[in-house]
Amino acid sequence: MRDTIKKHSDFLMTDENPVAKSALFYVRMKPCAIPNNPRYGVTATKKTFKLAVHRNRAKRLLRDWVRFNEKHLLNDMDYVFVARRSILNATRDEGRDAMARALIYLKKKPSGDAK
Repeated sequence: MRDTIKKHSDFLMTDENPVAKSALFYVRMKPCAIPNNPRYGVTATKKTFKLAVHRNRAKRLLRDWVRFNEKHLLNDMDYVFVARRSILNATRDEGRDAMARALIYLKKKPSGDAK
């Protein structure tokens, strides 16, 4: 299992980082900050989710989907997953499928490609 991103500065991404968008979340990836230590981070903003219980549920769902689709993560990349409001209405299988599609899409993108 991968480590998680804990510091705010590690969550920051630029427009040059490849992105995959889903109705439930979006994900950006960038080269590992620490060589041979790939990580991932999940976030749900207060602007999107007013209640803490909703933010916590969104992050819990994202973590579950990441663990299920870990085989699709590249070993030399860090990933940041940002929840969208519609995640609260998603089923477990819908989320896992959406996560798999997003990660497969990112695998095919060159690291320097912005779109």
